[in-house]
Amino acid sequence: MLTSLLSLYIASSLDLNLANNLIINDVVPNIESKIASFSLASLDQNNFTPIKNPRYISPIIDARSSIVVDLSTGKILYEKNKHQRLAIASITKLMTALVILEENNLDEITIVSTNAANTEGSTMHLRIGEEISIENLLLGIIVNSANDAAISLAEHNAGTVEVFVEKMNKRASELGLINSNFTNPTGLDDYHNYSSSYDIAKLGRFIYNNKFIQSTAEIKNIEVSSVTGDYIHYLENTNELLDSYLKVKGLKTGKTDKAGLCLTAIAENNKGHEILTVLLDSPARFTETKILIDWIFKAYKWY
Repeated sequence: MLTSLLSLYIASSLDLNLANNLIINDVVPNIESKIASFSLASLDQNNFTPIKNPRYISPIIDARSSIVVDLSTGKILYEKNKHQRLAIASITKLMTALVILEENNLDEITIVSTNAANTEGSTMHLRIGEEISIENLLLGIIVNSANDAAISLAEHNAGTVEVFVEKMNKRASELGLINSNFTNPTGLDDYHNYSSSYDIAKLGRFIYNNKFIQSTAEIKNIEVSSVTGDYIHYLENTNELLDSYLKVKGLKTGKTDKAGLCLTAIAENNKGHEILTVLLDSPARFTETKILIDWIFKAYKWY
């Protein structure tokens, strides 16, 4: 048995350079998180390492860039153009959520501005002057990918969208996201708003350690209201994999003309091992994510 395991390990090592296949732990500075649940140390709580069976050939994925990592160890299990800078659409909102979670309380109340209420693209239909909690706005950006909620959160946190974007880029730098730059909190198309599948894997793995994100990402639909209850907003998740046969625990979708179809997702196998997938500019983001998840859980065993 030991001989077999060693053979598998050696074969896997030839296939992947483990020294370059650690997400977050390899290049991120030793910074202290502002939220205890974001501790990097808590990301590596078990000693199980995924080892690939060399008999399994990697699937062909048409997404321009993609990556799959083991959520616990950060080991890269699949990659394609992982450092290519691309538009990421509403996956941008993960960085928006991170800044808010680190600097604001969920029970804070904000007043929706005209600028926020008139934001283009996907919205939760906020009203000018509406009073609503930070928690409900975060639900809006994670579940419904609401651009009006993202703008409202940015204005509440920093006074202006421009100042908030500076915070986004500062946090990205601290996390070691060297191929990322943000120009808005929504993900609307802009030449200078981009990231890579590798950087998104870092960001996704980091923010998913937060309990609020874990619970929110799995919500299929929910109703939230203004403080007074005068306005009700129905939020519906665009992640079709939440209803699939796979145990997908959500995370973030994205879709714009420039970015194409994007998706980062968390999936768990029947042994409780979790992986994080990222696909950018995929012709079929849900289908290709399912292909990757199926292949990973067949090709890899955790020892």
